Amino acid sequence: MLSLEHIALTALSVVLLVFSAIVHEVAHGYVAHLCGDDTAKEAGRLTLNPARHLDPFGSIVLPIVMGIMGGFVFSYAKPVPYNPYRLKNRRRDEVLVALAGPASNLLQALVGAAAFNGLWALVEANSQLYFFGPLVLGMSAMELLLTVFSSYVWVNLMLAFFNLIPLPPLDGSKVVCYFLKGEALERYYQVQRYAMPILIFVLYILPRLGFDPLGVYLNACVGNLYNLLLGM
Repeated sequence: MLSLEHIALTALSVVLLVFSAIVHEVAHGYVAHLCGDDTAKEAGRLTLNPARHLDPFGSIVLPIVMGIMGGFVFSYAKPVPYNPYRLKNRRRDEVLVALAGPASNLLQALVGAAAFNGLWALVEANSQLYFFGPLVLGMSAMELLLTVFSSYVWVNLMLAFFNLIPLPPLDGSKVVCYFLKGEALERYYQVQRYAMPILIFVLYILPRLGFDPLGVYLNACVGNLYNLLLGM
């Protein structure tokens, strides 16, 4: 039976994940705007208003179900529209637009890490602060804040490096296309047609067979950087 604490922490993770995904999408649209494409601006998507971005299934239902089940948790907001034909330099700018999302998540992770480390420095200076405030889910106000900021760092690092995987619709696919030409690019386009089945296979099937390359990649990138940012 799921505990109230587990449900609450799952809900917290989902809220942080959805907010971070919205910032990710707005970053795509804003960089596209800087590069000459105002499609997202004209659609009213250059805003942090959740109502403009939330996908009922991908932003709410899917991450909650996955979090409760204890598996890999991800969510997505409605993709911000953009028209590559309106970009000033399409080949270059498509890469910049793609990288804007993961870059926004790395920036959010840095902000979260700064907040976490600042609070932790206060706790080290006065240990009584750690127990300050009423208990919520068995945690003091300070402990809850530290949990929020550390979770925010983790969520954003996961979003950044997960989206850099070179399979569509993830951002890494646009980066790979920039470096391919001719026959190599055509072959990559052929592989892209099977991107979703490949992603599902890597995410859910391979780990059950005792082989988890995605887990190794995320642990190496996300785990190490998380520990570095939070001084662990």
